[in-house]
Amino acid sequence: MTATVAHLVRHPIKAHGREDLASVRLSEGAALPWDRHWAVAHAGSKFDPAHPAWTPCGQFQRAARTRTLMAIAARWDEAAGEMRLTHPDLPPLTFRPGTEGVRLIDWLAPISPQDGPFRPVALVSAPGQAMTDSDFPSISIKNLASNAALAAHLGQDLSIHRWRGNIWLDGLAPWEERAWIGRTLRIGGARLRIEEPIGRCKATTGNPETGESDADTLGALDDLLGVQEFGVYATVIAAGEVAQGDRAVLE
Repeated sequence: MTATVAHLVRHPIKAHGREDLASVRLSEGAALPWDRHWAVAHAGSKFDPAHPAWTPCGQFQRAARTRTLMAIAARWDEAAGEMRLTHPDLPPLTFRPGTEGVRLIDWLAPISPQDGPFRPVALVSAPGQAMTDSDFPSISIKNLASNAALAAHLGQDLSIHRWRGNIWLDGLAPWEERAWIGRTLRIGGARLRIEEPIGRCKATTGNPETGESDADTLGALDDLLGVQEFGVYATVIAAGEVAQGDRAVLE
């Protein structure tokens, strides 16, 4: 099996925007750099800022509950320490996540719950710990052919950004990645171990351009696979550079 890297994507703030990358250096035992580095805690969250640590996704604002979040795009400038977010229904926001989290919360107000336990209240992070959906530092790998097969079944285009993946591969058969669990994948200069399939949620029904729920992705997965899974989680077992166009080889 040989494929190529078609897209590299990171999501600096969990569920709040995506950013395309040309290349990235992966580190052993770590998530993709700056991916899910921050998350937005809601009023009912049990995230403890005094003892920050990985916390399950249900403790944060999520597109599964608030589909409009799917339409956020992000650009993180590490050197300047600035984040720029855009959304079709909001003015652009540029802010410093380290010191200006309250500006993000204010910006999100028009597209977020304002009452009850899911009202967003704070931008949070845990040093050295990505807020991935998995309880281990993961990188999500997706197959363009699987997305195309699902789109054909639904009879509509499906943006890759519905799936919030990190590495998208081209040149595979549909659903080929599902047979990789426990195998090692060399991508560019890095090696990754495929750990488990990714269970999906209602966030994937949301259109990343409009934020509207417009595709029964979960029903389609049930139809085609009998399970609501798309893509696989991997862990980095050997550090290295990965770039668009790199070869991916199953070992």
